[in-house]
Amino acid sequence: MPVNLQPPAAGDLLPVRGVLLGTAEASIKKPGHRDLLVMHLTSQAAVAGVFTQNRFCAAPVTVAREHLASGKGIRALVVNTGNANAGTGEPGLAAARATCAEIANLLDCGAEQVLPFSTGVIMEPLPLARVLAGLPHCVAGLREDNWLDAAHAIMTTDIVAKGTSRQLSLAGKTVTITGIAKGSGMIHPDMATMLGYIATDAAVAQPLLQQMARHAAGASFNCITVDGDTSTNDALMLIATGSSDAPAITDANGEAFAKLQAAVTGVAVLLAQAIVRDGEGATKFITVRVEGGNTVAECRQIAYAVARSPLVKTAFFASDPNLGRILAAIGYAGVADLDVRRIRLHLDDVLVAEHGGRAAGYREEAGQRVMEQSDITVRVALDRGAAAATVWTCDFSYDYVKINAGYRS
Repeated sequence: MPVNLQPPAAGDLLPVRGVLLGTAEASIKKPGHRDLLVMHLTSQAAVAGVFTQNRFCAAPVTVAREHLASGKGIRALVVNTGNANAGTGEPGLAAARATCAEIANLLDCGAEQVLPFSTGVIMEPLPLARVLAGLPHCVAGLREDNWLDAAHAIMTTDIVAKGTSRQLSLAGKTVTITGIAKGSGMIHPDMATMLGYIATDAAVAQPLLQQMARHAAGASFNCITVDGDTSTNDALMLIATGSSDAPAITDANGEAFAKLQAAVTGVAVLLAQAIVRDGEGATKFITVRVEGGNTVAECRQIAYAVARSPLVKTAFFASDPNLGRILAAIGYAGVADLDVRRIRLHLDDVLVAEHGGRAAGYREEAGQRVMEQSDITVRVALDRGAAAATVWTCDFSYDYVKINAGYRS
C-alpha cells in the first residue's frame, strides 16, 4: 500500500473555472477501467508544458510539442492509459494526430489546438479504433467538477489516485489551483516519468506560465526517483484559464507572480511526493537532503547517488542499518574533490558518520529505530559551501520486481 498517502475525495479537488473534464472506459488495455480523459479549455486559456528529455520520446510527446509551439491556442487535452504509443514510428505519429483530429471535430476547434498524451506499454501499436470510439463518451460527460474521475482515468500501476487543490488571494480575489498526476514506476528525471496536469483560473501570460511550469517541475517532479528509469512519455502541463476575477499577471517580478508560482510549486511538490509514496512496491518514503555544498548541482548529484542506489534502497526495505552503503554512494557520486573527513551523515536525529568514519556516539540500535519508520530523512552535510538540494525516493521491495515482471500480462 502507498506510504502514508490517502487518496483524495471528490470534494477535495476544487473545480477550476474554464476547465471541463470527461472520462470514458475505452478498453484500451483492460475492460472495466477508466482509461481515457478529455480536458476542454476555455478559449482564453494559456497552456505551458515541460516534457521528457528521453530521446526515444513517445509520438504524443512529439505531437504535443509541435502543437504547443504553433501558438494557435490550446483548446483540449486528451490522455489515454494502457498504451504509451512510444517506439511506434510513423504509425504512432499518425495515430496521435488522428486522435487530435477527432477531438477537434467533436469540440469544433483545430487539430493543432489539441495536445495528446499517452501512458502504458511501450512499443505496442495504439488501439486507435478504441480510442476514437471512446472520445464521444468523454465529450458527452464533460463537467467542471470531474477532477477525481480524471485522476482515476490517467492511472496505470498507481494504487491510488493523486490530486490536490489550493486557493489563494490575488488582489483581493480568490484564485483556485487544482492538480492531478499519475506515476508509480519508471520514475526519474528528466521529467520523473509521470503525467501531471495543474490548472488555475488565474490569468497568466503564456511566457510567464512557461517560466512557472519549469520552476515547478524543477522543484518537484525533477526531484524524485523510484527506480532510476526516465520514461518516454513524461509531461507536466500548466493551464491558466483566466476565468477568475483577479487581474492578469504580466510581470515576473511582481508580487502576484511570486505568490502564484509558490502555490503552483506547492501543488507540484505534493503531487511529486505522492508519486514516490505510491512507488511500485514501496514501503518507505525517504527524503535525502544534501547541504553545505559548493553548488546545487553537486548536492543533487550526491543526493541522487544515494536515492537511486539499489543497495541503499534494499537496506531501507529490510530496515537494516547497513549505512556504509550510503557512504559508498556519496563517495562514488562523482564529486572529485570531496573531503570525506568533513562530511557528517545523519539518519533523522541520529548522527551516523563524521571525520571519515562511524560517529563515536553512534549505536546500531539507534539506526535500527529510524530504519523501522515509514518516513525517513537522510541528511548529508558536506561542509564546503552554502548550497543544498533535496530528493525524494522510496525503498525497493519484492513487490517492485513482481509488478514489473508481470507488467505486460
